[in-house]
Amino acid sequence: MTQAVDSAPRTGSVVQPSPGETRLVIGLLLVSAFVVILNETIMGVALPRLMDDLGISAATGQWLTTGFLLTMAVVIPVTGFLLQRFHTRPVFTWAMSLFAAGTLIALAATGFPMLLVGRIVQASGTAIMMPLLMTTVLNLVEPAHRGRIMGNISIVISVAPAVGPTISGLILNAFSWRWLFGFVLPIALVALVLGALKVRNVSTPRKAPLDVLSVVVSAFAFGGIVFGLSSLGEAGSTGPLVPVAALVVGVVALVVFVLRQTRLQRTDSALLDLRTFRTRGFTIPIVAMGLSFMAMFGTLILLPIYLERVLGLEVLQVGLLLLPGGLLMGLLSPVVGRIYDRRGPRVLLIPGSIIISAVLWALATVGADTSVWFVLGAHVVLSLGLALTFTPLFTAALGGLPQRLYSHGSAVLGTTQQLAGAAGTALFVTLLTIGAASAGAGADAEGVRSATASGVATAFLVGAVISLAGIATSALVRRPDTPEGAPTPVVH
Repeated sequence: MTQAVDSAPRTGSVVQPSPGETRLVIGLLLVSAFVVILNETIMGVALPRLMDDLGISAATGQWLTTGFLLTMAVVIPVTGFLLQRFHTRPVFTWAMSLFAAGTLIALAATGFPMLLVGRIVQASGTAIMMPLLMTTVLNLVEPAHRGRIMGNISIVISVAPAVGPTISGLILNAFSWRWLFGFVLPIALVALVLGALKVRNVSTPRKAPLDVLSVVVSAFAFGGIVFGLSSLGEAGSTGPLVPVAALVVGVVALVVFVLRQTRLQRTDSALLDLRTFRTRGFTIPIVAMGLSFMAMFGTLILLPIYLERVLGLEVLQVGLLLLPGGLLMGLLSPVVGRIYDRRGPRVLLIPGSIIISAVLWALATVGADTSVWFVLGAHVVLSLGLALTFTPLFTAALGGLPQRLYSHGSAVLGTTQQLAGAAGTALFVTLLTIGAASAGAGADAEGVRSATASGVATAFLVGAVISLAGIATSALVRRPDTPEGAPTPVVH
């Protein structure tokens, strides 16, 4: 089942860029990654408009987000192979070409099927971009300066999904849903052209076999788990049979996938090399990062529901209310990175995880009459806690890996992000549904509001309990030792 590759591609030689070229390459990758990841959450606010214009149900429309997440979950594990097998520039060109093509298809869509195809093609490019960015940074930046650069990456990973609904709301307030893609397409095309001209090849491809069976099994494993988790909270009308079956298939396939990778990595032919978890200091930050992403994505899905259905805010008002928190994360991430370079992870992680837990405990007290200002303040403080945790976790997790495992570590991190985001969304939505049902909603609007508020409080309460594990895990993270093969150039 393993197909060997005869020779490394010759699409350009590996050239060590100067500090100025390094800044240009990383900056271009950061902007490109921000644009592509922004699209992960941009469709949620547009769903009502799409339902009216395309004549689709909410369950059908949700596939524009679910399909995107599923594609990401399936493609990301393959990026470890792609980044080993091919040069940096062609991988970037493929990623941005796929994203731009998907954006064009979605812009020109004449119906829901074409729009869904566009989203899937978009996601294929998006899935490649983040591992490419991470691996490029690890190859170019010496360990002593990675915190600052990872701080900028944190802006992409955390802020782009957070501000997606806000940007979507602003666009839809004045334009049709097509402009969600119309505004993005020129930026994607400019990034594609600049990348094709400016991105240097910073890694050396090697003869890497592609194990087709691993690709198929990983699709069932990660796709099944993400689909099961994503649909679990919305199983009220169809029952839990489909999501539970998807989860079972996903978990079984994951066990098979892990066993096969464990065997293949003995000959350096694994699709996703799990020896990353043998590196001291990788596993604990990955677990802590998963808990943080559960909190972020769970909150992102829950707060808009609460603000709209309980407090009666309009879509645009909700987007604007969540904007300050996203901007705060963006402003703090580079500062957090510099502190990490000087002081290490614990001085940031411990207070950050405590802040996240405290906010979740506070949000567990919300009710039908809670002030909007309380929710705004809670979201801003939560964003502060997340800003203090993401950069140290990314840097600590990847910083101790040997160079040959950079691409696999980046792929594991991206996969964890997708699984944790889906798990957080499913957990919070499911708890919202259970809490609302147990509260016994009345027939009138006030009863519905009270029951929804009760469900939201229940979800945040369970999230707060889970966050205690995040505090304990964060306390165990430490600055990684410099591995063999770490880059020596200094980025100023």
